[in-house]
Amino acid sequence: MNILVTGAKGFIGKNLICELKNRGYKDIFEFDIDTDIKLLKDFTSKCDYVFHLAGVNRPKNEQEFMKGNFGFTSELLEALKSTNNKAPVLITSSIQAELDSPYGKSKKAGEDLMFSYAKENNLSVFVYRLPNVFGKWCRPNYNSAVATFCHNIANDLPITVNNPDVRMQLVYIDDVVAEFVNALEGKTHHENGYCFVPTVHKVKLGEIAETLYKFKEFRNNLNVPNMKNTFESVLYSTYLSYLPQEQFSYPLKMNIDNRGSFTEIIRTEDRGQFSVNITKPGITKGNHWHHSKNEKFAVVRGKALIQFRKIGEERIINYYVSGDKIEVVDIPTGYTHNIKNIGEEDLVTFMWANEPFAPEKPDTFFEKV
Repeated sequence: MNILVTGAKGFIGKNLICELKNRGYKDIFEFDIDTDIKLLKDFTSKCDYVFHLAGVNRPKNEQEFMKGNFGFTSELLEALKSTNNKAPVLITSSIQAELDSPYGKSKKAGEDLMFSYAKENNLSVFVYRLPNVFGKWCRPNYNSAVATFCHNIANDLPITVNNPDVRMQLVYIDDVVAEFVNALEGKTHHENGYCFVPTVHKVKLGEIAETLYKFKEFRNNLNVPNMKNTFESVLYSTYLSYLPQEQFSYPLKMNIDNRGSFTEIIRTEDRGQFSVNITKPGITKGNHWHHSKNEKFAVVRGKALIQFRKIGEERIINYYVSGDKIEVVDIPTGYTHNIKNIGEEDLVTFMWANEPFAPEKPDTFFEKV
């Protein structure tokens, strides 16, 4: 299948083309504002499907709205008609097409032209009225508040929230691309003549800003987003894509002594604490028990003996584990336990506890196994 994508270098176009290639589509004609216009006729004579994503969002003058959003659409359709190509056409419009603004009028004009073209030539067109689209590679300080907020907050720049109570309608780029690929394969969501992306997030502008500042603080408090919250999850993915390239990494506090080290990686209120424990050869750590705190140990390098003894009993339970065969050892409540490095190299253990350590309520009681 030959696929023509206009606006190929734009935010949506770039994401779409990458996913099409990921799914095995190879014959993609990429057309953008700097592409030789002579190629348009060649592309339109060969294409089997058209993604018309090109458009104007921030022109120098209002006349360019109509030229970019209506004029080029007209050129594209004329090129298709001139070669009698009845390929389906998917076009991105905007929910602002309902508004009486220069941008809205230009988008509505493009829609009307597309519907007329479909009727006159007895072919399929798919008009997507998109709300605000956000995700990786969206240009900041242009026409996306989310992109601007992500970029500025990640780069320690100020943001302006004129009205925090404005409720935004947002769609995530991966959901948009998935819907477009479905359309290519004959499956669309549509209603009243228009197509739509089914997953829409309705969030106040102020809440978006607050959430992004919370993400920034995660590097200090070691927290992570609530992944059950779909919007928070995809917003975090978006935020990370705007990190300065020299700041992908951040330091952790290593608690080091002659026995080895203990380093927290993630600390959450509701999903526990994740840490890496390094133990020197011959060293034993632990020898304590918990009322309610429970843990999971996974040795990823070295050899270890993990011992347990139920409080009030004498029998010792031994577990021999190593990084050669990674397994999880549960640390039940009511058992004093320890971990000993019985190998000749540093022992590296991944540890999870169901709650972060709290000095005021440690729930940790010393008792030798």
